[in-house]
Parts: sequence; C-alpha cells; structure tokens
Amino acid sequence: MIVPAVVALASGQPAQYGLGDIELGAKYRFVDEGEWRPQVGTFPLVLVPTGAAVRGLGSGHVQAFVPIWLQKSFGRWTTYGGGGVLITSGERDAVAGWLLQRALADAVTVGAEGHVTFPTNGAVVEVRVNVGLVVNFTAHHHLLMSGGPAFGGGGRAQAYLAYQLTL
Repeated sequence: MIVPAVVALASGQPAQYGLGDIELGAKYRFVDEGEWRPQVGTFPLVLVPTGAAVRGLGSGHVQAFVPIWLQKSFGRWTTYGGGGVLITSGERDAVAGWLLQRALADAVTVGAEGHVTFPTNGAVVEVRVNVGLVVNFTAHHHLLMSGGPAFGGGGRAQAYLAYQLTL
C-alpha cells in the first residue's frame, strides 16, 4: 500500500499539493533471477481515487494496472521494467516503462526512470521522465521521492513523495 503526498506543477498554475491516489498492490514472481536470467513477475495495482483530480493530484477514477516486469541486478545496480494494461473507466491503455537505480549505501538508492502511456482512445501519447531517491529507514519503512517533466498533452512536471510500509 502506498499513500502518496503529491505535488502537481502545471504550466501557468500555482503548485498543488496534497494526498494522491492510494495504491494497493501485491508482487508475484514467476521466475527467480539467475546469473544471466532476469527475474520475471507481475505487480497488479489498484489505484483508489483519493487524490483531488480537479487539482491534478489524482485521476478521479478507480484504476487497475496489470503489468509484466523483468528485473536484473548487477552488484549495487538494478534495472527493471516492462509493460502492461492500465484500465480506467472501462478504457484500456498500454503502458511501458524502465528504471535504472544504484544503491549508494544500504539505506539510500538513487535512480532514473521513464514511462510511456499509449492511450487507445486517440488521446496524445504521454512520456514521463523522473529522477528519484529511496531512503530505507528499516527493512519495512521507506521514503520514496521522485520528480521530473512530462511530455504530451501539455508540458508539465510532476513530483512524488510517499511513505511506504512493506510487509
């Protein structure tokens, strides 16, 4: 479960901040990582519309995301990504993304990611690029931060701040 604090920066608009859409999900691994073989799994999510959509803090709709992910680690480096289907109000969009991160210490990881949404309703393709930081206070308590520009459908930037409890 992720309960995000969101900052929305829209061109020509004042900064908006507050609770974002709550994410509920569970990871399941099909294939374990080997020396040369990537890990393969899924991480289905349901996003509950708790963020104020009129302020750019949420979608305003229940969303479900069903992806397939690949992951491979090389020492302190980890890369993962994949794609899936995002279902919102009966519409289905294809989403793909990739991330590269490096553990700087046991408690701090930095990374960069990009993802693309391909709408099936003829809307503009959206590309987001972020840099981020994860701080692990313990094995179960984490702080996640990221931010960067979004392209397509009007230039804008987004930032993400969340506390994560892993069980």
